[in-house]
Amino acid sequence: MDIAEAIREMEAQVGRISPVQKFLLGTDGSVTQILESITGKKVVIRTLVQEIVPADGTAAGNLNIAEGDPVNFRIVEISTEESGEVLIYAISHTPVRRLSPDFKDDLMKADIPIGKIIRQHNIEARREILTARVLPATEEAGRVFSICRNEPILSRQYQIIHGGKPLIFIEEQFPYNRFLDQRRVVVNTPSRIHVSLIDMHGGSGRVDGGIGITLDEPGIMLEAELSPVLTVCGCDPVTRERIGQVAAGILQDLGLGGSVAITVRKMYPSHIGLGSGSQLSLAVARAIAELHGRQLTARELARLTGRGGTSGIGTAAFDHGGFIIDGGHRFGAGGEKSDFRPSSASRGVSPPPVIFRHEMPADWKILLAIPDLPAGASGGHEADIFRRFCPVPLDEVRALTHEVMMRMLPGIVERDLDLFGSSINTIQGLGFKKVELSFQSPLVTGLLSTLREGGAAGAGMSSFGPAVYALGDTGMQDLERAARTFMAEQACGGTTLLTTARNHGAIVRVA
Repeated sequence: MDIAEAIREMEAQVGRISPVQKFLLGTDGSVTQILESITGKKVVIRTLVQEIVPADGTAAGNLNIAEGDPVNFRIVEISTEESGEVLIYAISHTPVRRLSPDFKDDLMKADIPIGKIIRQHNIEARREILTARVLPATEEAGRVFSICRNEPILSRQYQIIHGGKPLIFIEEQFPYNRFLDQRRVVVNTPSRIHVSLIDMHGGSGRVDGGIGITLDEPGIMLEAELSPVLTVCGCDPVTRERIGQVAAGILQDLGLGGSVAITVRKMYPSHIGLGSGSQLSLAVARAIAELHGRQLTARELARLTGRGGTSGIGTAAFDHGGFIIDGGHRFGAGGEKSDFRPSSASRGVSPPPVIFRHEMPADWKILLAIPDLPAGASGGHEADIFRRFCPVPLDEVRALTHEVMMRMLPGIVERDLDLFGSSINTIQGLGFKKVELSFQSPLVTGLLSTLREGGAAGAGMSSFGPAVYALGDTGMQDLERAARTFMAEQACGGTTLLTTARNHGAIVRVA
């Protein structure tokens, strides 16, 4: 293959690849020796798997042998001896019948580099690179390299050729954010369900208050590095402009010199009810602060980016994860707020305090169903709804508060899914959540009914929708099929996602 062309294609996907990374992708020399030269440290091999297995179709094709022929299957980590940091993850297949007995004995001994075995046996061999590509990190790769799932992995596959035949087939992988020549920050955020605002009456002297659940997926992943000019890539023009505005504001507010280059690796749509605006803004702000060594709390970052002025669920999800209730804001003369406004119209108002946070049970599953409908209320339209429909009736606020206090909180603490779910159902008809649902298409309310009738313990709409969610512990695949069928029959289309709650906040890693 043309390795230079392959690397150009990889750079089109992930951004600049460093000279060291290019060398590791294209070298035909001993990888362990090269790693010792790069790191200046002793490198060791740890064998994770080594066994003789019959060659499957892929392995047989890679080695030019018959399917079912015995091959030595080996997985190793190449790491620094001093710190144990894993530098390379390698998988190899070796046809047993092409090995001399001595070579086979040495190969089957754990933790010996293949290159060293070849040298010891004076084997004339060459490396032939077959592929070089970018892959998303699996959960296993995330564990091995201590990175986030879906971070880009650089991978190459090659054969060691001896006597005109493949002696060994090897795939080597390492994270894109390893062997770079510049410091980089990676931020991986959760998303969140906004169950409801609590008090949009204000008669108690406080207003807002929020209930939320942090989700493991979907999420946002972005990378940032110092740059002479502000650049944003990896996303659509609207998102690019939004990130640019947040980044420019943070750089100015913190009095930071220079600028940043931001690459979006993973994103989910805005204005569907899952809080992408807050997560994106907080991720950008946290990345810039980390690059400059500024230790700021999520609440400080939220205030700088104008988030959390009504609901604090997005900020708390980014910070802590889990099931969250915030306590709203002081309301009236001398309070933080004197009228009813969404977060987008509440710049300068601090995020409210978290008054309750609890782990979500690991065995509770969450189904998201997002019909292809116009985006939920935002901007001026959302602000207008707050003005027109607030204050909500006090008796509904009292009923909602009682529902939360005596059913929802005991449900989460006692891990009573039915109690918690039925409370979710009840809340859909109370207070400001009832207002939010009143603006929805009958398709949304029909989808909620479908989920409940399909066996969900509870179902609701997140924020202004159109995303709806359902909770359960069993039968969730059937529930997902029911949601898909409903959306197809209504000819609206849409997407579904089975996920779980996330009991921690954003992951921030400096590479």
